Amino acid sequence: MDRVIYTAMSAARQTLNQQSITTHNLANVSTSGFRAQLTAMKAVPIVGNGMATRTMVAATTPTFDSTMGAFNYTGRNMDVALEEDHWLAVQLADGSEAYTRNGAIQIDANGGLNVQGYPLIGDNGVLTVPQQSKVSISSDGTLSALGAGDKPTTIAQVGKIKKVHLERHEVIRGDNGFFQLTEEARNARGATLEDNPKAKLMSGVLEGSNVNPVTAMVDLISHSRQFEMQMKQIITADENAQKANQILSLS
Repeated sequence: MDRVIYTAMSAARQTLNQQSITTHNLANVSTSGFRAQLTAMKAVPIVGNGMATRTMVAATTPTFDSTMGAFNYTGRNMDVALEEDHWLAVQLADGSEAYTRNGAIQIDANGGLNVQGYPLIGDNGVLTVPQQSKVSISSDGTLSALGAGDKPTTIAQVGKIKKVHLERHEVIRGDNGFFQLTEEARNARGATLEDNPKAKLMSGVLEGSNVNPVTAMVDLISHSRQFEMQMKQIITADENAQKANQILSLS
């Protein structure tokens, strides 16, 4: 009986983990460029001195949903959307490079460009623009700035946004919500990637999250039913063990 209880307990625990991931996806249904996290379960036999009669259930997050989200027109000059399989590059606190599909670019008080608080990387490092200037972005990622009170003829190029092409299998999601290169991709392409000059940006447009709220809600209900089923198995196994002990005590 303990084999049934152990297996059901293991499955119930991982069902809660799946529910947590689905809840995280649902919470980011309005996050620009968000990619839904996918989950899967696998059986892990427990190896010991005895027979391999017990199996542990482990939840994994092997990949993410690479489907593109819907494009939403915002009309804001600093909002950009990218073609499929292209990413913006940002600099993390440790100086390493990470990637995102979130094109909601902000300008801080010092003129630095950032996404979700992390500096945006261009062709020559972190991008900055003159303070209080009016900035526009062309389809190839070129930044043009016009100073406050300046004549339109004085508009100047101040940098170019780096657009990186990455296949689905080359990136892995980090705990901070950004994506980073897998070890295999880093060994093959290096720690930092070059700009793809053929990639195009759409200004005034943001890509929405690819999470389907209806599907996520159905998944949450399914996880709840699975958890209830596993708990019922545990209760049934316990009741069977008690009845077996009663029969043995009679003999």
